[in-house]
Amino acid sequence: MEINLIFKIAGIGIFISVINIVLKQAGKEEQAQMLTLVGVIIVLMVVIQLINELFQDVKTVFRF
Repeated sequence: MEINLIFKIAGIGIFISVINIVLKQAGKEEQAQMLTLVGVIIVLMVVIQLINELFQDVKTVFRF
């Protein structure tokens, strides 16, 4: 599961980077910045879900 998650995050990063380069070359810097922000938010949502799962696992381990 961990390696799939790393590939998922890397894939999102590569996709956002390519689209970002295309937008910047087209002269649409504002849209490129917004796209970068959206990419960061998507990755943060994935990380937050993983942190939530971690806390749930820790909670179940220490339950009696």
